[in-house]
Amino acid sequence: MVASFLIAINIVIFIYVNYLHFNSLNLDVILGLNLFFFQGFYWQILSSMFMHGNWPHLILNMIVLFQFGTMLEKYLKSFKFALLYFLGGILCSLLSVFYIYISFNGNFVNVVGASGAICVLMGFYAYLDKTATKGLIVAILLMSFAPILMGVNIAWYAHIFGFICGYIFAKFKVIK
Repeated sequence: MVASFLIAINIVIFIYVNYLHFNSLNLDVILGLNLFFFQGFYWQILSSMFMHGNWPHLILNMIVLFQFGTMLEKYLKSFKFALLYFLGGILCSLLSVFYIYISFNGNFVNVVGASGAICVLMGFYAYLDKTATKGLIVAILLMSFAPILMGVNIAWYAHIFGFICGYIFAKFKVIK
């Protein structure tokens, strides 16, 4: 139920931002995660989790959210699943924005997508199912670095941070 709701919200926000929003405000910059966070745009640690760059980005994220979200929601139940998704996603966003601050020397980088929060789910599942751990690590590395080799700009660090956060949450029973 929560996973389906998250998918629906992501789709509605994508359509609104890209097709129905006609103001001059650039919602990608206002709601994406960037250095404006340090100037008081604190909502970006949450809002960026619902922004996507294009249809393939949205569709791929929603497929993986459906796959891992429905499994983990059955295992954790709805409230704990939502807690894992949001706490993990927010922590991943915080780690990402500090990485941007330290690594990009003031150059503007705008991070959008649910990937970090979804990778939290993958990391959590990797700890629960030891037979899937190696395969999920390979999947995270491929989805983080293969696009870069093809010239696609991707926030690989959000994937890595998310996976590690999810794994740690499961290992130390932060959400159980």
